[in-house]
Amino acid sequence: MNFLNPTVVTFLFYIVVMICIGLYAYRKTTDFSDYILGGRSLGSFVTALSAGASDMSGWLLMGLPGAIFVAGLSESWIAIGLIIGAWFNWYLVAGKLRVHTEIQNNALTLPDYFTYRFGDTKKVLRIISALVILVFFAIYCASGMVAGARLFENLFGMDYTTALWISAIATMSYVCIGGFLAISWTDTFQAGLMIFALLLAPIMTYFAIGDTSQFTQLIETARPHASNMFTGISTIAIISSLAWGLGYFGQPHILVRFMAADSVRSIPNARRIGMIWMVLCLAGAVAVGYIGIAYFQLHPELAAGVQKNPETIFIELTKILFNPWVAGVILAAILAAVMSTLSCQLLVCSSTLTEDLYKAFLRKTASEKELVWVGRLMVLAITVLAIILAMNPESKVLGLVAYAWAGFGAAFGPLILLSLFWRRMTTNGALVGMIVGAVTVILWKNTMGHIGLYEIVPGFILSFISIIVVSLMGKPPTQDVEQRFDQANEIYEREMKNI
Repeated sequence: MNFLNPTVVTFLFYIVVMICIGLYAYRKTTDFSDYILGGRSLGSFVTALSAGASDMSGWLLMGLPGAIFVAGLSESWIAIGLIIGAWFNWYLVAGKLRVHTEIQNNALTLPDYFTYRFGDTKKVLRIISALVILVFFAIYCASGMVAGARLFENLFGMDYTTALWISAIATMSYVCIGGFLAISWTDTFQAGLMIFALLLAPIMTYFAIGDTSQFTQLIETARPHASNMFTGISTIAIISSLAWGLGYFGQPHILVRFMAADSVRSIPNARRIGMIWMVLCLAGAVAVGYIGIAYFQLHPELAAGVQKNPETIFIELTKILFNPWVAGVILAAILAAVMSTLSCQLLVCSSTLTEDLYKAFLRKTASEKELVWVGRLMVLAITVLAIILAMNPESKVLGLVAYAWAGFGAAFGPLILLSLFWRRMTTNGALVGMIVGAVTVILWKNTMGHIGLYEIVPGFILSFISIIVVSLMGKPPTQDVEQRFDQANEIYEREMKNI
C-alpha cells in the first residue's frame, strides 16, 4: 500500500480530523449526561444532520446503489418508504419525545423513558428493552463493520480481517474519547460529505458515458426492465419495501437525536433541513446504481469489481472517474456514512449497559466520572462483539441492516407511538407489545422468510394490537403516571403554539 497515494492521503486525513473532533469533545464532556446525550444542547441544524447521518449508514452508499445496479428501479421502493416514514417520525414523534423524556425524570435512554413513563417499579421494562437494544444493535453494528471493512479492503488492498479491525478502531476511537458531542459534531460534518459525494458521483458518471443519447439503450441492453419500478416485483415486495418506513418509529440511534435537541422549538426547522438532506441523498444513491448500469455496459472491461460484489459500485465508479485527491474525499464519504451510524449505535449500546444495567442494578451510587469511564469500556466491549459477528467475508450490508431495522421497528415502534399519544397504555401492554414485536421478527425471519413479506410488517402489526389489547384488559395506569403524561402534553402544546 502506497501511503503517498493522493487518495490514501486524503482518506487518512479525514480519519485524523474525526479523531481530533473527538478529542475536542472530550474537553466539553463533564458528566454522564454530556457523554450520552450532549446535555440536550443540539440546535436544529445539528439535530437534523446528525439524525440523518446516524440514520443513513453504509447501506446508503453501498447496499442501496448495489441493489439498484442489480435489479433496477424496482428497488427504489425502499427509498420511497424511508422518506415517508422519516417525515412522519419527525412530525409525530420528535417534538413529543423531546418533552416526554425530560418530564419523565429527565430520561437519558429509551429504557429509562419506558421505566418512568409507565411507573415500572419492578424495572422489567428496563431489562427487556435493554436486552432488545443489545441483541439487535449487535447485528446492526456488525453491518457497519462489514461496510467499513469492504471500503478499506477495496481501497488499500488488504485482507478482509485486517480491514475489519482497522475500520472498527477508527470509529471506536472518537466515540470512546468524545461521546455524544463528538458523534453529533462529526455527524454534521459527515452529512455534508455524504451529500456532496452522492450528488457529484451520478452527475460525473452520466457525463463520463460520453454519448448520452445512448443512455437509455445501454440500460435496456444490460437490464431490460431496469427502468420500470413495477416490473419483476410483486405486490408483497412493494409492501415490504415501503414498510421500511415503519422502522423509523423504533430506532434508538435516531430517537436519541430527538431527545438531545435543545428545545421543541428546534424540531420544525430541523425536520425541514433533515428531510431535504435525506431526499437528495437517497436520490443520489439511486442514481449511482441506475446510471452505473449504463456505464459498465459501455465499459465491460472495467466491471470486474462490481460483478464480484455489486455493493462496491460507488467505490469502483469513484476510483475510475475522479482525480485521486477528489476520490479520497468521496471515498471518505462512505466511511462517513459507516462511522456516523456505527458511532451512534455503539454509544446507545454503551449507555444502555451503563445507565440501564450497571447503574440501575450494580452501582446505584456510582459517580458521574465512574459512569463515563464505564461507558467508554462498554464501547470497547461492544466493538469487539460486533467485529466477531462481522467476521464472515460473505456478509451483505443490506441484509444485516434489514434484520436489525425490522427488530427495532417492531419492538419499539408501536411502543413509542402509543406511549406518546395514548394515556391509557399500561406497563403490561408495553412489555407484551415489545416482546411480541421482537419475537415475531425473529420467528418470521427464520420460518416464514420464503413468503417474501418483510418481517417488520407482521411484527409491527402484532405488537400494536398486543399493546392495545393487554392495556385494555388490565387496570388503568396510576394517577401519577397519567398526571406526568398530561403535563408533558400540555408543555408540548404550549411550546408548539409559540413557534
